[in-house]
Formats: sequence, C-alpha cells, structure tokens
Amino acid sequence: MKGHRSAMLSNMACSLIEHKRINTTVAKAKALRVYIEPIITRSKVDSTHSRRMVFRQLKSKFAVAELYRDVAPKIADRPGGYTRIIKTGNRLGDNAEMCMIELVDFNELMLNDKGSDKKRTRRRGAKKTTASAAPAVEATEVVKEESPKAETPEAEVKEETPKAEAPKVKAKKEEAPKAEAKKEETPKVEAKKEEAPKAEAKKEEAPKAKAKKEESPKEEKGDDQDKKES
Repeated sequence: MKGHRSAMLSNMACSLIEHKRINTTVAKAKALRVYIEPIITRSKVDSTHSRRMVFRQLKSKFAVAELYRDVAPKIADRPGGYTRIIKTGNRLGDNAEMCMIELVDFNELMLNDKGSDKKRTRRRGAKKTTASAAPAVEATEVVKEESPKAETPEAEVKEETPKAEAPKVKAKKEEAPKAEAKKEETPKVEAKKEEAPKAEAKKEEAPKAKAKKEESPKEEKGDDQDKKES
C-alpha cells in the first residue's frame, strides 16, 4: 500500500512539473502539495547531490531536467508556497471534490493581478499620506486667503442696493401728487352728482310751463266771450 501511494505521488509530481497544472481530487492535491514542495525547495541548489536526491523521489530524468531548467529559476526568490489549489466542483459519479493544483509562478493571469495589487499597496504607504497631508494644508490656507476676495463682490452688491431703492422713492413721490389730484377730483364728481338732480327738476318744470302756456290762451278766449255777452 505504501509503495502504491509513493508511486502515485511521484507520477503526479512529474506531471505537475511538466504541465505546470493538473486536475485531481482535493485529497490527492493536498497530499501532493506536501510531497512536492520540499522537492522544489531542494531544486534551488543546483548540485549533483541535490539532483540525485530529487531523482530518487521523482524517478524521471525528464522531470528532473525540467525542474532545474525552468521551474527553479522562477521560484528562486519565493520562500515557500509554490503551489495553489483551486476547487472546481464535484465529480459526476462518485461526487468527489475536484480541484486544480498549479505552480504559482506559472499562472500569468494571477501574476498580473498581483502586480496591480502591489501598486495599490504602495500608494497606501505612510510617506505618501504625509505628502498628501501637506498639500491639503496648503489648500486650506489658499482658501482662507481667497475668502476675503470673495466677500468684496457682496459689499459691492450691498452698496448698489441703495441706488436701486432711490428711483423707487422718487416714483413714490411722483405718485403722491397724483393721489392728491385724485382727491381734488372727487369734489367735482360730487358737484356733478348734485347738479344731476337739479337738471332732472328743470326737466320736470318744463312740461308744467308748457301746460301754463296752453292754459293762458284758453283764459283769454273765455274773457273775450264774457265781453261779447255783456
């Protein structure tokens, strides 16, 4: 049983070194990570002894050559954690948890994302915060210096407001004589109202005068008849 397990891990390690990523179950991937990371650490020292010790475990000269030629230069500055396990779901049939195990330094997409993250962390440094605080203080001082300049237009507006009120005062003064003239016209209207009844009385007296004129000839005729009879 032990020989089968070591043979399986050795074959999986050779496949991972050659293809840089393989798909397997989560349990096998965790066992492979424990098995291959010491081998990758040993590959940092390129010597005959280290090559023989690696070949003792991998049992493949092609995998050993690939490890020392391509993998070792890329992981030289990394202190550990050479592999990454990414879960991909469950397998049909036995419903086993599947994953992909890969070498960290050979995933270009993840390396680009990490490069952008490093830039962001540098922007958040303490040095730049102090530098950004200084311009902020200068900006506040500039605003304070500009604030009196901003007040000057308001003063001008306040000075202009009395000038705008002066024509209104004159207009009010001009309206006052007009109001007095209207008051003087009101007695005239009242006088006209008083004359109106007088005119009506004259119209009523006119028919009476006509009636008197008609009666006067009749009286004269009556007097002439009386004289003739006498």
